[in-house]
This record gives sequence, structure tokens and C-alpha cells, in this order.
Amino acid sequence: MSLSELTSSRAPVTGLYTDTACVDWRISSQPVNYPDALAEMEARAATIAAGEAPELVWLLEHPPLYTSGTSTNPQDLLTPDRFPVYETGRGGQYTYHGPGQRVAYAMLNLKTRGQDVRAFVAGLEDWIIGTLTHFHIKGEVRDDRVGVWVRRPERGTQVEDKIAAIGVRVRRWVTLHGISINVDPDLEHFSGIVPCGIQQHGVTSFEDLGLTATMPDLDIALRSEFERVFGPTANEGD
Repeated sequence: MSLSELTSSRAPVTGLYTDTACVDWRISSQPVNYPDALAEMEARAATIAAGEAPELVWLLEHPPLYTSGTSTNPQDLLTPDRFPVYETGRGGQYTYHGPGQRVAYAMLNLKTRGQDVRAFVAGLEDWIIGTLTHFHIKGEVRDDRVGVWVRRPERGTQVEDKIAAIGVRVRRWVTLHGISINVDPDLEHFSGIVPCGIQQHGVTSFEDLGLTATMPDLDIALRSEFERVFGPTANEGD
């Protein structure tokens, strides 16, 4: 099932919070190559499903690259030789990852969180929107578009830009992939694709909105809002 199908009938965010065990929280200080991240994520998800490891949220950045989801239209890759392109099992279409963009991979066990994928996606939206409020950004969701959007009234009454993307996969009731939020990436890099297959709207970032925020600032807000929506966390290894 694609993410657009999941969000077409958004469920209320219920049953996601649990205080029975802390979610491991990991932050990588250096960019992580996508194949390495994917292999690590899939291995951790398997151990979570087997009951051998706690859930994990992993914050990182990637080198410049494009990924394609299960609903990808090949024509939406406009410059195929620009950056590496990786196929992935997440829902959605083409997206860009690169420096200045915070990626948060969430490996959560939905068996203990209601077994409701729509509610999980709504929880991710709530997590992002709550995080943005820490920086006085009003994020919104749309029933016909994936991600979190910001209105741009200075450019026209109907202009909206995407500030955060969502792409998920669920295997054995454990989630993979997650969200990305644009802090200060090179927005021109998005021009090599039709982001998420949406041509009529653009992409924005904290910097593009005239806001100054560091990645550690965002990480603090992400952790606070994650705990509000999903439950407590602990630094991995503690």
C-alpha cells in the first residue's frame, strides 16, 4: 500500500504512545552512505521484530542522492546522472536527501502501538508539525499530498511548499524509513527530480523561510515532540 493511499483516510493518532520501554535514540555526526544506512536499518528492524533489541530512532544526514519509492514514475527522474539513485521499499516516489536535511529513521514495533499503519503515519505528521512549532513554523498536511507543507502567502494565495517528507515501510509490524526535514539543504538539488511526483508545488527549508536553526536545535525539538507522540527515549547504549 502506498503512502498516499494510507493518508487518504487519516486515522486519529491513538494507541501510539507507550511508556513500557524507552526507544533508543541515536544521532550520527557524519553523513552516512545510503546503502550502509539501509542495511543497518533493516538489520535492526529484524532484531526488533524478534524481540532482541529495543526500538530505535536514528537521526542522520546523507551525502547528496535520490531515492525512489514503490510508486515511482521513471519520468520524474529528470537528471539521472546527477546523483546516485537508490531503489527502496518505502512508499512514495522520488525524493532527495543531502547535507542540511535531517533524516529521522524510525524503527518502531507497531505490535505494541495498536497495529494501525494509518495512525502511525498520522503520528509522524503530528511529530513533524509539533517540531516545526518550536521554530514558529506552521506546518500543515493535505489529504491529496504526502508530507508537511508551509503556506507562502508572499508568493500568492495558493502557493505552498513542502518542508518535510514522509516515506515508510512496515515489515513484520516493525516500521522502516521515516521522515526528513529541510533545514538548509541546497534546494536546487531537488530540481533533478519531481519531488514525490508533485509538479505544482515547490520545496522549502528553514533557511528559505528566513529562519536560522542549527541541526542540534532541530534534534532537541524532534526528541521532545517524539516523546509527546510516541513515548520516552533513552540515548542508545545507556
